[in-house]
Amino acid sequence: MLRGPRGWSAARGGAQEQGLGGNVSTLKPGLVGRATLLVGEEHTAPQIGSGRVHVLATPVMINLMEAAALDAAEHLLPAGHQSLGIRLDVSHVAATPVGMRVRATAEVVEVAGNRIVFRVEAHDEMDLIGEGAHQRIVVDVGRFDKRIQRKLGGTPQL
Repeated sequence: MLRGPRGWSAARGGAQEQGLGGNVSTLKPGLVGRATLLVGEEHTAPQIGSGRVHVLATPVMINLMEAAALDAAEHLLPAGHQSLGIRLDVSHVAATPVGMRVRATAEVVEVAGNRIVFRVEAHDEMDLIGEGAHQRIVVDVGRFDKRIQRKLGGTPQL
C-alpha cells in the first residue's frame, strides 16, 4: 500500500514488478493502477481554494487519478527513471460529499517511446465522478535534475 499526500492510498493493480534494464518495454497497454481516498474536510473545494461548496475538490480528484497512474507504471520503470505528468484532459461530472470513499483507476492505453497514455476514472460509492485521459513521460532523473539546476542558475526571463 502506497501512502501519498492528502490521505490517498494506492494498492498495486494487475502489474507485476520486473527489472527493466534500460528500457520501458514492460510497460504495456492493459496495466492498471488504483488509488483510494476517504473524503475529509481537508479535501473539499473551500480548503483547496477551488470553490465554496464542501464537496471533493476537482484538484484532489485529479491528484488521485495521477496517483493511480503512478501505481500502474512507476514501479516498472528502470532504476534512475521516473515519470512526469505532462497532460490531463479530465471531466469532473458528479459531486462527492465528505465521508464518502473515492476510488480512482488508471489503465495504460498506449506506450510510445517515453510517453505513457492512461485512461483515468474516479468513482465514489454511488457514481462515476470523473473520467478522462492522462499522459506522462519517462525521464532519466539525473539528466532531469541537471537541467533543473541549470535553470536555477540562469537569469530569469520575466
